[in-house]
Amino acid sequence: MSFSRIALVAAFAAIGSVAPAADHWVYLGVYTGKGEKDSKGVYRARFNDATGKLTEPELAAEMDSPSFIAVHPNKKFLYAVGEGGGKDGGPVVAFAIDAGTGALKKLNEDKSGGSGPCHITISPNGAFAAVANYGGGSTCVFAVGEDGKLGKRLGFVQHKGSSTDKGRQEGPHAHCCAFLDGNRLATVDLGIDRVKVFQIDPAKGVIEVEKDDVVTPAGSGPRHIALSADPLFAYVCGELDSTVNVIKEGKVVQSLSTLPKATPGNSTAECILSSDGKFVYVSNRGHNSIAVFKVNEDHKLTAAGHITGDIKIPRNFNIDPSGKWMLIASQDGGKVGVWELDAKTGGAKETGTTVGLSKCVCVKFVPVLK
Repeated sequence: MSFSRIALVAAFAAIGSVAPAADHWVYLGVYTGKGEKDSKGVYRARFNDATGKLTEPELAAEMDSPSFIAVHPNKKFLYAVGEGGGKDGGPVVAFAIDAGTGALKKLNEDKSGGSGPCHITISPNGAFAAVANYGGGSTCVFAVGEDGKLGKRLGFVQHKGSSTDKGRQEGPHAHCCAFLDGNRLATVDLGIDRVKVFQIDPAKGVIEVEKDDVVTPAGSGPRHIALSADPLFAYVCGELDSTVNVIKEGKVVQSLSTLPKATPGNSTAECILSSDGKFVYVSNRGHNSIAVFKVNEDHKLTAAGHITGDIKIPRNFNIDPSGKWMLIASQDGGKVGVWELDAKTGGAKETGTTVGLSKCVCVKFVPVLK
């Protein structure tokens, strides 16, 4: 099989004039709590990519544990999943973005269909929202209206199978979704060591395409996926065995450790590809670092070191649209820090710019409008 896709980048369609590229809103997903110092929902801060400066976060919208957020391709809307929920699932919420002030206005809400929604993504054409339910081990897809609201639930698929008979692989645990094109979807499932592939049909729903599923190494516990610009390749981090796996035409062709040496208790979390396609990055929780891999001409990887510093359990991180800076969220460190990237080596140095935020676990960018 192939991860062929029509397009990965939708046209920027925001109305209004864009401020200099130096200005972006940073939206931050968190785990919430009831304590005075606990986070309370989705936060926003302002980032300047000329200086690398980040303002203190402010609450943009109250919500219980918006652990993952996604931005619509037109930059007008933001979506969040609230991790938790019973048999009908946790909340999936749509917001309108005021890109001038950074404010969020709730549009509507639905249920994810399965417990523990932990990831959401929007299709390149903006027509669909896909949710991975970790606790339920399932995939759910919603239509998205032109007004940004969540529409009809187009389909729900309960994953099946197991990798082992104990622990976190006793059954399916979906962890991430990625659109391969406008209507083809991949869901990474930690519990069954598999990247599942689906076809979305507005009339027929979400259809499993099992022949295109990718099987990852036994016990790897695949968590997140980064898609290459070349549709034949993708990169998946193994949470349970601390690896990054190169996928070519539906087969794993290389597995590398994300660690410089054995680190008991380590697990990976996020896996991203730099915008120029030259480096893959994977976060290590335990070793408390971001592993750096150089992408070779054949799309396989070469280990290129680690980004370190004041990092404590980096569940999520992101590179700003300029490609010059990396923002790393320390879930257990109660902060978000800024690192300056080296375009030649893929490494980064700590700038000393940090802002406090309890249990921050997701980082997304939206251009500021005048």
